[in-house]
Amino acid sequence: MAPRKLSLSAVRRAIFAVPGIVEGLSYGTPAWRNRGRLLARLHQDGQSIMFKVGFEARDHLIRADPRTFCITDHYRNYPSVLARLDRLTPDDIKALVLRAIEHASPKRRRRFTPRA
Repeated sequence: MAPRKLSLSAVRRAIFAVPGIVEGLSYGTPAWRNRGRLLARLHQDGQSIMFKVGFEARDHLIRADPRTFCITDHYRNYPSVLARLDRLTPDDIKALVLRAIEHASPKRRRRFTPRA
């Protein structure tokens, strides 16, 4: 059976399962922020979503699952990863949003944030 890409409404449900997320636009596509910080956005290809997870997490994700995670030349110098929507579950999206929130948190707060 071929993989099935998550619909935008399914992506939104997964993202909004995390409290404090607001939706706007970035480069003309839906984007999600927490406390004004960009966490994720639908990539203009419509096939993937960008998450700001940090360089270390990005490199780990790409090594662990290169069929799901990648970057383009544009993202090489940004702490972001692209994730293919046909390879993600709603739980994956929620976990990536939580990782993006952790990455966006001020460093002094990260030390005291309990992991779920």
